[in-house]
Amino acid sequence: MEPDSLPTEVIVTQPRKSLGKVQLDWQPQPGHYLDLEGQTYTVLERRHRYQLRSGRYRLEKIALYVKSAERPTEQSLVDGRWVLGDANCEFNARSELIRCAVNPLGPCAECRFAPSRRLDS
Repeated sequence: MEPDSLPTEVIVTQPRKSLGKVQLDWQPQPGHYLDLEGQTYTVLERRHRYQLRSGRYRLEKIALYVKSAERPTEQSLVDGRWVLGDANCEFNARSELIRCAVNPLGPCAECRFAPSRRLDS
């Protein structure tokens, strides 16, 4: 069985419930977005489940822990990966999961610490 055809269980963290098992043709990592049954989720954590067979551990299934989310409109490409918000801002967390400490919910354009707004002051 190839890794990209493994059963993947999708689990919502709050309230904790399983959305079921799906077959994915890609391997989502924390920070990626997953569309499932018309709903968008952010992947928070990825866990691998192994089983001992014939003296060897084999990857049996993958569990994705997700939360309901909307796809962000503000993203920046930093070192080959997408991060939330304006990466030019000194307060940007450079993370796929959180924008920054001063304005975590965004948007960056309305933040008084945004680089373009500081230049105007």
